[in-house]
Amino acid sequence: MAFGITTIFKKKVEEEKVAELFVNILFNAVDTSFAEVAELLNNDLNLLSPAQIDPENQDDFLLIVLAGNFKLLDDYFFEGQEDRIRELTIEKLAAVYGVDTVSMRSAINNMLAYFKKINYPSKNTHYAMSRAVFHKYGLNEFQKDYFRNLNAPDPILLKNIDEIMEQFIVKWDTFTEKYRIID
Repeated sequence: MAFGITTIFKKKVEEEKVAELFVNILFNAVDTSFAEVAELLNNDLNLLSPAQIDPENQDDFLLIVLAGNFKLLDDYFFEGQEDRIRELTIEKLAAVYGVDTVSMRSAINNMLAYFKKINYPSKNTHYAMSRAVFHKYGLNEFQKDYFRNLNAPDPILLKNIDEIMEQFIVKWDTFTEKYRIID
């Protein structure tokens, strides 16, 4: 009963607006923060030498953040609703990048497949995002010999990347507490 009453008093927001907000939040977060992310990774004390990540090279990072957050939509929205939000988001992303929706969807799906590959058998999306950053930015070559030879991230380095990636996960639980999404 209480759930029904609180749902009535939530602000209504259309799926189209949610997709627009989603794109804006992620682009803004990556745009304003990637230079700092690059600096943190370059200067991580668990690396033998600076990783030399170019603060302008944020494309892979943005795709990792987008794909991870796409995967997490399932946890916060009703079945079907998350698919519509994804499709609307893909349309907006395709327009921003000047590509067709098929190419945009393919890029995101390829990153999600990459998550599965590098994170098997775990299904933890947050952890997959961190491992993707580790691999896409070639951090293995800057590690201590032991971990470099294993081609696996030093657990302390991975924890540091996890803490960074936490800042790029959309807090949908807070959003869904305040808003009711309508189509």
